[in-house]
Amino acid sequence: MYDSKFKCKANDELFEAILALETEEDCYRFFEDLLTIKELQSMAQRWQVACMLKDKTTYIDIEAETGASAATISRVNKCLTYGAGGYASMLKKLKK
Repeated sequence: MYDSKFKCKANDELFEAILALETEEDCYRFFEDLLTIKELQSMAQRWQVACMLKDKTTYIDIEAETGASAATISRVNKCLTYGAGGYASMLKKLKK
């Protein structure tokens, strides 16, 4: 079992709500209410970066395609290499 450093009741409740989402429309409605546009764009950008890093895309090409900064790309790469395994798990599940 994974022991998260972010574990708390509020996060548990949030994740329960996310796990209850059933459709893409549910996701759009929930996240549109929950997050600012910038927060959602940042999350989507980090996911794009993770997918591109998995495909061995260079930082320069990732930055050009996504607009992500070198710092963001580096942070995502660090998470892929040393993180909790969340990106890797989802990339494997979705076969991106």
